[in-house]
Amino acid sequence: MKYSPHTDKDKKEMLGVIGAASSEDLFSAIPKEFRLQKLDLAEGISELELKKLMLDKAGKNYSTQKLVSFLGGGAYEHYIPQAVESLISRGEFLTAYTPYQAEASQGTLQAIYEYQSLICELTGMDVANASMYDGASALAEAVILAVKETGRNRVIFSSSLHPEYRQVIKTYLEGYKIEFVEIPHAGGLFDETALKKEANDSTACVIVQNPNFFGCIEKADKIESICHSCGALLIACVNPVSLGILKAPGGYNADIAVGEGQPLGIPMSFGGPYLGFFAVKEKHMRKMPGRVAGMTKDIEGKRGFVLTMQAREQHIRREKATSNICSNEGLMALAACVHLSLLGKEGIKEVARQNVLKSHYLKDKILKLSGFELMFEAPFFNEFVVRCGKETDKITGDLLKHGMIGGLPLGRFRADMKNCMLICVTETKSNDDLDRFAELLGKH
Repeated sequence: MKYSPHTDKDKKEMLGVIGAASSEDLFSAIPKEFRLQKLDLAEGISELELKKLMLDKAGKNYSTQKLVSFLGGGAYEHYIPQAVESLISRGEFLTAYTPYQAEASQGTLQAIYEYQSLICELTGMDVANASMYDGASALAEAVILAVKETGRNRVIFSSSLHPEYRQVIKTYLEGYKIEFVEIPHAGGLFDETALKKEANDSTACVIVQNPNFFGCIEKADKIESICHSCGALLIACVNPVSLGILKAPGGYNADIAVGEGQPLGIPMSFGGPYLGFFAVKEKHMRKMPGRVAGMTKDIEGKRGFVLTMQAREQHIRREKATSNICSNEGLMALAACVHLSLLGKEGIKEVARQNVLKSHYLKDKILKLSGFELMFEAPFFNEFVVRCGKETDKITGDLLKHGMIGGLPLGRFRADMKNCMLICVTETKSNDDLDRFAELLGKH
C-alpha cells in the first residue's frame, strides 16, 4: 500500500492547475453509480490496523492463486516465469513514458522493435505495430483499416466470433456507415456456404476468429479463398498461444492479424491492463494505427533504433491520423516480448501441445459422464463447449464450494445455449485437477 501524503492544500493546487473546481468536478464524466462513495473505515486507526483490514477485504476476492479455474472465453491462465515480472519491473522500463524524444530512448525503442519482430514471427506477417489496448479494440481498428483501404463498407463475420468483440466493433464504428453482416455459425464454425452468398464487391473485410469463441478451429484456408475472391481483406483474430501449433495467419494469406496478447506473460487482473497485437502485410503498413519502431545505422555505422512511423494526430494532419494508441500498453508489450523470448520457438510449441493434450483429456473424461454432451464436433485447441443436464449456474455454484471455478456459462450470450458451458484447460492444470473436476461434474 503506497503512502500518498496529499494535503487539502496540495489537492486544491493540483485541481487549480488542471482547471477543475473540485474532485467531484474532476470525476463528473463517470456516472455516480460506478463511483466508490466512501470507504467503510473507522477513523483514527493505525497503519498496522489499516493494512490488516485492507488485506482481509482483498482476501475475499476469488483468484486463481486460491482456486482451480477452468474459465477462458478471452482471458487465460497461463504459467508466467518469474523473470517476466522481474525484468519489466526494472525502473527504466516500469517508469518509462512514451518516447516523445524518441531517438533519445534507445532502450525503449529497441524493446518495441524486438516486440514487433516477435509478433511478426509468431503471426507470419510482415509488419507489426507497437501494440494496442486489447484484442477487441485491435480488431475494431483492423476493420477501420479494411474499410479505408478498400473504400467499401460491408463487414462480414460469423456468430462464432466472440460476442463482446462484436459489440466493441459496432461501438467503435458507430460513426461510420457500415453494414454489419453476421452469419449464423454452422456446427460451431463459419458457414462457408452462407459466406459465399454474402460476399460481394461491397465487402470490405471478412473476420475469422481462430480458434473461435466456441474454441473450434476454423477452416481458415477456405474462408480466405472466398474472401479474396470478392476483393475483400481477410482479418484473422487469433489466440497467440495457439500459434505454437496451428498455422499462422500469414500461412493462410490473411491481410491483417490481431488478437489479445494477455496469454503472453500478462496475468489476469480484473480485466486489465491487457495488450492488443496488430500485424499486417507490408502493403497495408501505412494505414496501420499506432507506431512502428525500426532499426537503422547512424553516420558512424553503429546500430540504432528510430520511430519509423507514427500515424498519430499529434504528428500528422488530424483527418489523416489513425487512433491515438501509444505508450500505455508499452509495458505490456515488453512483458509479451520477454515472455516470448523466454519460451523460444520450442517453448511455445510445448505450451500449445500441453493445452491440446490436457483439454482433450478432460473432454474425453466428461463425455463418459451421464448428462453431458459435446456441442460441436469440430477440432478444438484448449476450449470446448459441453451441454449440461442441469443449469450451469447450479453447477458452477457447487464447483465453487469445492475450490473450483467452472467453465463459462454461455446462456448470458445465447438463449439457445442456456445449459452450455465453455470449458478451458491450459498447461497450468495437473492431471489430478482434471480428474477432480470431472469427478465433481459427475455428481450433477
